[in-house]
Parts: sequence; C-alpha cells; structure tokens
Amino acid sequence: MTDWKGRDFLKLLDHSAEELTALLDYAAELKAQKRAGIPHRVCEGKNVALLFEKTSTRTRCAFEVAAADLGMSAVYLDPSGSQMGKKESIADTARVLSRMFDGIEYRGFGQSIVEELAAKADVPVWNGLTNESHPTQVLADFMTVREAFGTLKGIKLVYLGDARFNMGNSLMVGAAKLGLHFVASAPAAYFPDPALIAQCRELAAESGAVLEFIEDPKEAVRGAHVLYTDVWVSMGEPAEVWEERIAALSPYRVTQELMDLAGEQCRFMHCLPSFHDLNTGIGREIYERYGIDCMEVTDEVFESPASIVFDEAENRMHTIKAVMAATLAGLR
Repeated sequence: MTDWKGRDFLKLLDHSAEELTALLDYAAELKAQKRAGIPHRVCEGKNVALLFEKTSTRTRCAFEVAAADLGMSAVYLDPSGSQMGKKESIADTARVLSRMFDGIEYRGFGQSIVEELAAKADVPVWNGLTNESHPTQVLADFMTVREAFGTLKGIKLVYLGDARFNMGNSLMVGAAKLGLHFVASAPAAYFPDPALIAQCRELAAESGAVLEFIEDPKEAVRGAHVLYTDVWVSMGEPAEVWEERIAALSPYRVTQELMDLAGEQCRFMHCLPSFHDLNTGIGREIYERYGIDCMEVTDEVFESPASIVFDEAENRMHTIKAVMAATLAGLR
C-alpha cells in the first residue's frame, strides 16, 4: 500500500489509479464510522490552516467538520485574513504557516500558486480548488457514482457545458485514470485543452477508459449513467461573459428531455452552487437581464429523484477527511 503520510494532494495527475481508489475506500470507511457514531480522531492535537482566496460553503464546511472529526483544530483565513501575494510572498507564507500548522489547504486562483505553496511548505498542502484543477471535488463525485452504481469502471459520465476549466479537466483526468467513459459535450471551442486531452488518452489506453468530445448534446447523453454540469461563469470571471456563455451553452442545459434520452438509469450531478431557479441574487439578476429562469439545469431535473447532488455535497466531507487523515496520519 502507498505511504500517503507527508504527501501533498494538488491534482489527480499526481496519483495512480490504485492510490485514488485507496482514498475512495478510506473515505467510505470513514463515512461508515461517522454514520455509526464511531470516533475516528486519528489526527488528535494537530492544527490545519484553511487558506481561501475564493470563498465556498461546501469546501470550508467540509474541511472544518472533517478536521474536527479527526481531532484537529482548523483556522480559516479568508481573502482579507492573509497577506499572501499582497504584503507577503507565497513562499514566505508557506514557510510561516509550516511553522504553526500541520497541514495547509488552499482554495483560489492559479494552479501555480498551490504548487509553489507545496514546494515551499514543510507540511502537506491540499488543493481545495484552483482555476485548473479541483481534485477533492472529483473524489467526492466518484465516491457518489460508486455508491449509486456499485462501480466506476465503464460508467458513462457526460459533462455538459464549459469543459475548459477545473471541473471538466479534473473529471476527464479522473475518468481516464479510473476507467470511466467520459464525454465532454459542448461547443468545440469549450472542449478541454488539446495537450491535456492527449495526456488523458495515454492514461485511458492503460485503464480502458473511453474519452469522447461531442458537440450534439442529444447524441452525447444516450445511454449515460450520469449527466454532470456546473455553473456557466466561474467565480472570479467578469460579468460581461454571461451573455456569451448563455448564448453558447443554453443548448447544453440539463433538461428532462436530455435525462429521458439518457435513460431511466441516469442520475444528475452538480458540484454546486447551482442556478436552477430564481432563489438567488444572481439568478434573479440574470432573469431580469436575459429572461431565463434557470441556467445550467432546470429546476425539474435538479429537484427530481434522479438528482444526487446532496449526496455528492455530503461526500465532499468524507473524501476531504480521507485526504487529510491519509496525508497526516497515514492510511489505516
């Protein structure tokens, strides 16, 4: 078994299929222990820093609750709570935090930032999200898929929408490593980077994964086990891109018609938050400007029995707990 203790968790490309499967197995074990009320304070007395340049409900709560369950204290540093990149360099921040904490989580902008933090830190560093990669989310996603279908091998997961950034990238990498059938359905200009696709095709040749890139959403979803989508404009992008994205991606909205084309076995997934109704400030603003009452998914699909988004959200905590416990205490 791989020795995880002391390692970073920065992107899925850094880890083998066997290592990722071991983390999923450990997450399932920790989830069962939590459900049964069995204490698992394997990191008793340790302290972790949660460095957030982009805010998040699920990521913060998952790390804080997971840390508490493991017997640790977590200190949250929001965008105004750290001088990193303003009065203090990334390298200096890493070295300061390493003297005070046993692990560092980073959620923010470029992948180069979390990579530099890890290079300069003397403790494990975990990627809670960058522009290019979202590895803890995909662990939760695959845990949820495995719970729903009993396996990952051969599962057809169709990602509809803008596949150029962290979710499209990370789902494709994870699928290529673990043997899923991954489909990106989007306009060709929204497909992942060709260099990353080529790298993933090499991984797929070893794992038996299938990778497809299909512009027609109706063709893409047939026989799918999972339709997956994300918001059309990511955090930190300018508001001006809304009009472009709505025009380009509206045909890729997950509707009941697409779910029906996929088949009764199909489940809906979303990393959240989701604009499926008018109960958010942004949702109401978009409705007033563009006259649409949902964006990437209809409320009918989001609230349907086929939707497993809240199982997925809960599993963020269990998989993040597995990552922290494995890298701080070793796999048990």
